[in-house]
Amino acid sequence: MEYAIAQTTRPGNGASTPLYQQIYLMIRHQILSGEYPNRTMLPSEHETAKLFGVSRITAKRALNEVAAAGLCVRRRGQGSRVTYTQSGGPLKSDIQGLMDHLADAGLEMEGHVLEFEYIEADGRIAEIMNINKKAEVQRSVRTRRIEGKPLSYLTTYVPAELGRLYERDQLTNQAPLTLLENAGVPIAGAEQTITATLAEAVTAEALEVKQGAPLLRIRRVVFDHRDRVVEFIVGLYRPDQYQYQMSLSRVADGDKRSWLASE
Repeated sequence: MEYAIAQTTRPGNGASTPLYQQIYLMIRHQILSGEYPNRTMLPSEHETAKLFGVSRITAKRALNEVAAAGLCVRRRGQGSRVTYTQSGGPLKSDIQGLMDHLADAGLEMEGHVLEFEYIEADGRIAEIMNINKKAEVQRSVRTRRIEGKPLSYLTTYVPAELGRLYERDQLTNQAPLTLLENAGVPIAGAEQTITATLAEAVTAEALEVKQGAPLLRIRRVVFDHRDRVVEFIVGLYRPDQYQYQMSLSRVADGDKRSWLASE
């Protein structure tokens, strides 16, 4: 099998991802997905160059990146052996569990509060939360680990008057939304968007991935019964530690058939 990759190293074409980085990301995905299990051999530099249609120098640099990420060990004359073991597989959840109730999966969850402060909302946050610019909001940054491995990096904004219903220490084991509900704040609905992004320096360090590694990004705006925004949260997830799954039903609408998400 040969792979087609975008030619992004030529100047002036508007792209920014080097060929070796593209190949590294593909090999990384193959390792994390189990296509290359622990202790198996990766293709040689020559085989990698042929598979991806690149020079041997590019192939060598890509494999060096895989080794630098701790996914394989490279030895001269012996090739590259995978050293990654995925304990228990990635956590799977439906859309409702994407940010909440992770402990219900029966896994050991550990939370850390990295930042906790009250600040003035800038223009972007004020617009999203439909509040006055410079209105006071609580901002918290947290990480979660599952079975000792980093899972998520969560940044949350809550109106100051609601944020004062709980203390920083409570965020270690409970989500802000859970604390708000326990304090009697009526939660009515939310708007959620799921996209992909790349890890920046701070998030890469917190999630123990390379800078530029792909992440799952979930953005949620939560409303109370009066359509007031009570929480704005952005969660970044390691895709090798989290999989989103849903059930689909095939339905007919006249002559057309389509997929419908099952309840």
